[in-house]
Parts: sequence; C-alpha cells; structure tokens
Amino acid sequence: MSIKFKNLNKTIINCKKCPRLNKFIKKIAKEKRPQNINEKYWGKPVTGFGKENSKLMIIGLAPAAHGGTRTGRAFTGDKSGDVLFECLYDARISNQNYSKNLNDGLKLKYTYVTNVLKCVPPEDKPKINELTNCSNYFNSEIESLKALKVIVTLGKVAFDNCAKIYKKKFNQLENFKFKHGKKYLLPDDKIIIACYHPSPRNINTKVVTRKMITNLFVEAKKIAKF
Repeated sequence: MSIKFKNLNKTIINCKKCPRLNKFIKKIAKEKRPQNINEKYWGKPVTGFGKENSKLMIIGLAPAAHGGTRTGRAFTGDKSGDVLFECLYDARISNQNYSKNLNDGLKLKYTYVTNVLKCVPPEDKPKINELTNCSNYFNSEIESLKALKVIVTLGKVAFDNCAKIYKKKFNQLENFKFKHGKKYLLPDDKIIIACYHPSPRNINTKVVTRKMITNLFVEAKKIAKF
C-alpha cells in the first residue's frame, strides 16, 4: 500500500469531525455485547480494505455496531458480512468464505470493501453533515484506486448516497433509481451496480438470496475484467 493510501487510512482512523459519531462508537466499545464482553473493540472509524490495484469496489452505508466497529474491518464479524463473504468466495473473489477479524488470512482478488460512512451512526441513521464530512474520504478512496472499474452498492441507502456524492462532484447525473442488478454508467466511466443488502432480514424473507448476490458479483467481475 502506498504512503498516500496509508496516510488516508491514518487520517480516517484518527478523524474527530463528527462528535456525535465519535461519542457513539466509544460508547459501543465500552459497553460491548454480552457475547463479546471479553474482546477488545476497535472503537474507531473503520477504513476500507483491499489492494490499490482493485478493479471492483463494494460499499455499504456504515460499519455495523458490533461488526466493523468491533473488529476494525468493514463487513466483518456480523451476519450481513457472513453472507457477503460466502458469496464472494462462491464468486471466486475471496480466498475464504468468512471474515472474522483483521488476522484471519482473508485475501480479496482485485476488490476493495468500504463504507460511505466510516463510523456507525445511532439507529443506523446518519445526519447530512456526517455524510458530507465522510464523503471526502470516500472520494479519496475512489481516486486512489486507479484501476477501479465497477462499484457495487449494498442496499438502497448506500446506492443513493454514492449517487449523491457523484452528482455533487460532477454536477450532472441522471436520476438513478435503486433496483437489484441495475447498472448505470457514471460520469467517470465507472459502472455502478445496485445490490440488495445481504442483511438477515432480506435473506430470511427471500427479498434476496445468496445465489442472487453471488450471480451479481460474478457479473461485476466479468465487467471489471478479472
């Protein structure tokens, strides 16, 4: 990883721009969940992970309270992440079908995983100024991934906020509407693909299935050409 990317991640981890979020993640790290009571929580903003030669970016809205905020890695240590990495493994994008902690040996093929917001907000409801503060980090991640070709957004909120950031940046964007599997061409020639969030509710109610998500990643991989 380049010095530029390392400095970006260091800045994200040390960010104190949003007092409400900073206070909330410290509260989570202190109180913990009963099943994780003996663990040391990350308790800081969560950076993305993956290599700089990534052609595919996967984004969610924010780290889970007892997932990424606990483990220090996006989509790691929660039920949604369990589904995501099973699908990435089936699509031959990851070397294993689980993501448990920072030292579990996980490797991704040309893929970078991150969130629009680097801190979990109370009730999963970020404020506009918090999203604005974090949009600069998200932009920096995109600009640093020089080989990036495809962005897969997990969930409507992540999709809408990614589109909003692009619209603000380029001041021109057609009316993108969220629909699973729908693809749009972005102003910088990247492709954005909407994907239902792999949440327990969506999986249990069959709004989306593991096969649907896996197939979407297989297609994203073909578009990104890796």
